[in-house]
Amino acid sequence: MGLSLKRYNKMAYDDFEDMVFGHSIYPIKTGFDLEIGAGYTSAEVNYAPRPAAGESKEKLIAEYQKITTDVLQRMVQVGFPSVVLETEHVQQMTVNPSWGAEIAHEQKTIMEEFYDEYGIKCALRHTPADIRGGKEALDLRGDSYGILLESFEEVASNGADMLSIESLGGKSVFDSSIIRNDLSGVLFSIGILGTLDVEFIWEDISKIAKKHDVVAAGDTDCSQANTAMFIAGGLLDRKLAHTLAVVARAVSAPRSLAAYEAGAVGPGKDCGYENTIIKAIAGVPISQEGKGSTCAHSDVMGNLAMQCCDLWSNESVEYRGEFGGTSVQCWGETLSYDCSMMNTAIEAGYAKVFRDVFMVSDRYRDPQAFILAFDNAYRIGEAIVKDGNDIYLRAKNAAIEACNIVDEGSRGQLELSRFEKASLAKAIKSLHSLTDEKDVFIEENLNKLSTMESFRSENYGY
Repeated sequence: MGLSLKRYNKMAYDDFEDMVFGHSIYPIKTGFDLEIGAGYTSAEVNYAPRPAAGESKEKLIAEYQKITTDVLQRMVQVGFPSVVLETEHVQQMTVNPSWGAEIAHEQKTIMEEFYDEYGIKCALRHTPADIRGGKEALDLRGDSYGILLESFEEVASNGADMLSIESLGGKSVFDSSIIRNDLSGVLFSIGILGTLDVEFIWEDISKIAKKHDVVAAGDTDCSQANTAMFIAGGLLDRKLAHTLAVVARAVSAPRSLAAYEAGAVGPGKDCGYENTIIKAIAGVPISQEGKGSTCAHSDVMGNLAMQCCDLWSNESVEYRGEFGGTSVQCWGETLSYDCSMMNTAIEAGYAKVFRDVFMVSDRYRDPQAFILAFDNAYRIGEAIVKDGNDIYLRAKNAAIEACNIVDEGSRGQLELSRFEKASLAKAIKSLHSLTDEKDVFIEENLNKLSTMESFRSENYGY
């Protein structure tokens, strides 16, 4: 790895009680007079074009012009002072870097007009698609990666204020492991393979961001930890033990942390539910999604996710008409009312009271919510930095601590079914049976994967 790589060996916050929404230790200033984590929260509106818009570059540009204008008009109309727009690339925009560039330029032009006329503080995040995903076995570091970096270059030089990605390293191994309840494989795919891929990508993204004087924002383990969360589902589902989803989430924190170790500075991307752990360790601002993400998926922590957010997002909503306006206007307004409430709490001196209400309202809903309550998230962070220089041990520590937290909670107000209790006991036994030696663990898993066609160790330097 390059000279820019660092490791976190201590917590940014001395006490979990110091963590609260709208405040981060290392705030970011970007876009048009927007500050993130500097004492207030802002909505981050996330959207997707209608499928027919992807038929040509011209249609896509027109779609994003409408989306951008709609969001900003609604913000000004209702009197909200700030907003972030996140453009998650459809594949056409990344594989054709000039498409993403022109869309970023058009969006930024519209945003500048609204800023100049109305003074609305705003910024633009672009998230190119990880186009390596369909060919991971052959192309993780090949031609697709070169196109991906070109896409980052193009959007960074044409209006994007912040750069993010939902990277896919380790995805094929994770998918195979999770369906077999293979905790060793889950730990290897996220904690080792995912971390190595994040480091590799973010050293390059950080260089691009520095070159163009924009913000290297952050990554998210959407492809693995969120997959586990979605499979686990709600309280009626038994496709996957929620305890196993808890382990995946805990291990995703050191994996996504690697982006900041390679130069990212935040705000962490919205669908990274692990971001509260990362904020505790790194002190960076974070975006979060919760109840506003019901347009895209359900989760079990719709209020709790607000507890330490600096940006409050809705996940991706398809651009379309609703009774109250277009979808982006409706969700942008809803998010902004939440931010107005949080910002008023900050000004009135009640931020920590509101934070605690958000957290406690979901704390005991599910073990997945329980481990991400800010006090428990802090504990997982402490477990990570204890062996911060060893990417294996810190991932293993995070998994064990998450299980310990759930076990302790189950002796109190956290209710677990017999199925979940049995799964937790099995997970604890399995994790403690693993070696403490990184090289031994890696060799064991590489041998196990030697016949897996969709995995090539050379993609990760082995």
